[in-house]
Amino acid sequence: MKLLRMAAVVLFTAAAGLLALPGPAQAHGAIQAPGSRTWLCYQDGRNPSTGAIEPKNAACAAAVAQSGVNSLYNWFAVLRSDGAGRVNGFLPDGQLCSGGTGGPYNFTGFNLARNDWPLTHLTSGAAVQFKYNNWARHPGTFSLYITKNGYDPTKPLAWGDLEPVAFDQVTNPAETGGPGTDDGHYYWNGTLPAGKTGKHLIYSVWARSDSQETFYGCSDVIFDGGNGEVTGVGNGGTSPSPSPSPSTPTTPNPNPGACTATYSTTSSWTGGFQGEVKVTAGSTAVNGWKIGWTWPGAQTLAQVWSAKGTSSGSLVSVTNENWNASVPANGSVTFGFLASGTATAQVQNLTCTTA
Repeated sequence: MKLLRMAAVVLFTAAAGLLALPGPAQAHGAIQAPGSRTWLCYQDGRNPSTGAIEPKNAACAAAVAQSGVNSLYNWFAVLRSDGAGRVNGFLPDGQLCSGGTGGPYNFTGFNLARNDWPLTHLTSGAAVQFKYNNWARHPGTFSLYITKNGYDPTKPLAWGDLEPVAFDQVTNPAETGGPGTDDGHYYWNGTLPAGKTGKHLIYSVWARSDSQETFYGCSDVIFDGGNGEVTGVGNGGTSPSPSPSPSTPTTPNPNPGACTATYSTTSSWTGGFQGEVKVTAGSTAVNGWKIGWTWPGAQTLAQVWSAKGTSSGSLVSVTNENWNASVPANGSVTFGFLASGTATAQVQNLTCTTA
């Protein structure tokens, strides 16, 4: 099946006539939680205003320099049409993250052995919910592998670096949303491997049961007690603490009321939900914003994109990325998030303050 990659790229092309639409994509999905290199680099690099790919993270920038911008416009296309579910012995060592070189696009830049890829912060042995984009729906089996203790991200990934048996495997999981959207996804609950600390890599394989097509992905993670927080996206930083110290002082807002925030839940499933917050400037432009709210129940923040989020108990604090700090007068920007717990249509004490 061939699909045209649309989303924001198409909208920008039609509105501005400045960006060429990528070609037909034989593409169907990629793991989003924990995020693959292509998915998180797409989040890092896509300019929400223009649709252009402008990576901030150094590893993402290096990958795009080698593989081109189409590798991110088609972040869901790391596949082999002849894969047939094959893993060790099919893809050469050092080419696991690109699915080799026989796919429809060049993803070789995502094989780069670096220590500064975007990271998902996790807790070893924890129960989590995995999420895999369903850009095009197909039946099949999802398998997740983890690197062995002693893994070195500065060396090319080889099959010998991975535990030989998948730590999680599921066939035809539930799904929500999609197809043909960034938000639509399959989801299932699982348990992360025990006895893991520090940086590791989760390797995902989706083998379709209705064809030989197989999808591959590399997700960089760090086992540091995290709860799915993502760092290294938007500002190029790596591995800051996923939640602030309770003693961290906060700077009083010098100009309260110059922006407003609107919260909405966009999808939900058993044990979790996805939402969006729209930040709108008032009659004057905003250069830097901070959103805060309190969960009404036992909800917890799991992941934020297009912003930087932290939480402490029921309190949530989200600040802008460098690239979306400026909001024109009466203009708006949005960021998305994943949370665990029962979906809520409203939150308490929702505030927007300017920097």
